[in-house]
Amino acid sequence: MTIRIDPRLLLIACVAACAPMMPESPTTRPPVPSPLTQPPAETPAPPPAPAATAPALPDAAGFEGWKQGFLARHGGARRADYERELAGLTPDPAVVRLDNNQPEFSRPAGAYVQNAVTASRIAQARQRVDRVPWSVVQRTGVPSEILVSIWAQESAFGQVQGDYDVIRSLATLAYDGRRRDWAEAQLKDALDIVIDGRRDRAGLKGSWAGAMGQTQFMPDNYLRLGVDQDGDGKIDIWGSDADALASAANLLARAGWKRGQTWGYEITLPANFDYALAEGPRHDWAFWVARGVRLANGGAPNAAEAAEQATVLLPQGANGPAFLALPNHYVIRAYNNAVSYALAIGLTADGIQGKPPLTKAWPNDAPLTRDQRIGAQSALTRLGFDTQGIDGVVGANTRAALRRWQAANGRVQDGYLTAALADELIRRAN
Repeated sequence: MTIRIDPRLLLIACVAACAPMMPESPTTRPPVPSPLTQPPAETPAPPPAPAATAPALPDAAGFEGWKQGFLARHGGARRADYERELAGLTPDPAVVRLDNNQPEFSRPAGAYVQNAVTASRIAQARQRVDRVPWSVVQRTGVPSEILVSIWAQESAFGQVQGDYDVIRSLATLAYDGRRRDWAEAQLKDALDIVIDGRRDRAGLKGSWAGAMGQTQFMPDNYLRLGVDQDGDGKIDIWGSDADALASAANLLARAGWKRGQTWGYEITLPANFDYALAEGPRHDWAFWVARGVRLANGGAPNAAEAAEQATVLLPQGANGPAFLALPNHYVIRAYNNAVSYALAIGLTADGIQGKPPLTKAWPNDAPLTRDQRIGAQSALTRLGFDTQGIDGVVGANTRAALRRWQAANGRVQDGYLTAALADELIRRAN
């Protein structure tokens, strides 16, 4: 029996961060194409309820002023065409609200991963592995299991693609200003898609952040990396499974996917492990073995993997599962530069292959509110541990600053910010 769910309701319930997350520092991942994201296909715990009054956007005159500025900056010979497509447009308050509550960065990694990596999703994905054209796997080296995992996570195998007006969403993000340069570049590409006749305006639908189709491509990646796999003369990532999956494979291949290697492994750490080494400089397997690191399920990486430079990740600190992140982990983050997202894709792919589940349970930590995330960043900076920006995204720079604070205060240097620790930092800074 097929259960039909209103895609808009599911998308809102997911609140799943379709906005691309830019790397917080060069150590976060190697250079890759601009990232993409999309909600979990299966309904997670609902996001915090919006305030009774939606966040106020500047008045219509302010939006019109931004629009005229955009046309002056990017219109060029197409200014009249862009102006026509933007006529009558108003900003969408829901986009601003969702942009401030992205679950990959606001919820504990375990909550996100456990919601995404489920027995039902793995079973559904196994049934669709043969939908990945074998020629795509041969050409790119990206395994079917990874592509099907992305397909599941991005759109529930094409069922939840989003019904937001991509141009309106990107215009809102550009107007809101947090990532104006990025959003304006994406908006220009979205307008070009319509003006060039690649997709009509009514069909240019996607997530609240402008990600489109079954594998949720941003407009720039659609133009640069989209593939007409079925050979019908158009790149249809909305209606063609083959085009969507081949395009995703092309993105990962161009981002540096390494054939014959997995994304990473769950590991165990010795009692005396130096947690300051986590999420730091990368080292080969011999380095980590010498420090007591072992694969949780025994064995060893293959020869190619053992020679790679890898990182130890502690997504929920010293009390949660630990992972050895190989280069392909960072390639997955070409879709969404969040550890929890990349883990969800990798672990789902492992499940499709029949690999055992994690040996260590995720801690049941409370989610961080935006006020706590921003407050902790402000507090660390005021206390002399600069987070390199205060944006509410607990990324690599924030975790590095927290490790320095933990070292200075005799704490375990795992760089993990809990709600209780955020509150403590805020109290200390005040």
